[in-house]
Amino acid sequence: MERKMAQNIADDIEAVITSYNQGEMILDAVRSVCSQTLLPARIILVDDGSTEEESVRIMEKMQKTESYPVPLDVIRQENRGVSAARNTGLRAVQTPYALVLDGDDKLKPQYLEKVRELLHGDTSMVAASSWMQTFGVLDAVVKPGGGTIGAFLSRNCCPATHLLKLEAWKACGGYDESMRAGFEDWDFFLSILETGKDTRIGIVPESLLDYRTAPASANVKSMSKRLELIRFLMEKHETSYRKHFIDAVLGLESISMARLEGWEQEMIRTLDSGEKLASDSEKFLASPSYGDGGMAAAVRIVSQIRRFQPRDNKKKTE
Repeated sequence: MERKMAQNIADDIEAVITSYNQGEMILDAVRSVCSQTLLPARIILVDDGSTEEESVRIMEKMQKTESYPVPLDVIRQENRGVSAARNTGLRAVQTPYALVLDGDDKLKPQYLEKVRELLHGDTSMVAASSWMQTFGVLDAVVKPGGGTIGAFLSRNCCPATHLLKLEAWKACGGYDESMRAGFEDWDFFLSILETGKDTRIGIVPESLLDYRTAPASANVKSMSKRLELIRFLMEKHETSYRKHFIDAVLGLESISMARLEGWEQEMIRTLDSGEKLASDSEKFLASPSYGDGGMAAAVRIVSQIRRFQPRDNKKKTE
């Protein structure tokens, strides 16, 4: 890939890509940045102490390659976790905006151009990203919504890959390097949203990010510690949770209602087709939860099934 001339280069953005034992996946990530319709002024690749031979070899080869369309600098450090790797890369950034990209994900060609336009168009935004197209184990479109801190108290509303204002990263103190069990992105977004009044994070409503999914990914593993990690977030950001308590509770309630409705519809479909319910679903109908909409859902499920039962079957059960 020959180095391009200065056109189509955003001189106000540098890209930070982090990697740890990701082998050839890091090549895909770098190529996706080099294939942008709007290129960053520089790519900073941070290797967080890779130990696998192939990963080390690829990193060394990239460090010596001069065929990228923009300068590529490689920083190698001892393994200290993704938060530390991101902070290392961001400390090296010399532009007002920085792209943060995980080494196992990829950008679609218009990601930087469209996300930059969104971020530039709203002075209240401290960061921006887009919807995600997942690949690997799961093939789906994931649609985070962004928003103000009120939206982020009940869930993380932005992908880990994003474009941010460097001044916001500096103002909040960067990524929390003690968080190595997960949720470091969520914590960081809460922190940068706390740096000013009426700040928000924007989302381009297009799938411009290819997000890799795997059974043993850090994101999946972190779910086993979800309650512990959420407690950490609530204690660390206690002032925000107290100030926006109603938003936080209503956000959690909306998530619970949506999931209960989905479970309800699936049970109706299963029973209506004559299939056997899973044991947890049978236990739920035999003893519905109370006070959280569970009993009402059970009534609707049974009423819906009886409504479509043949009259002969109804008589047999009376």
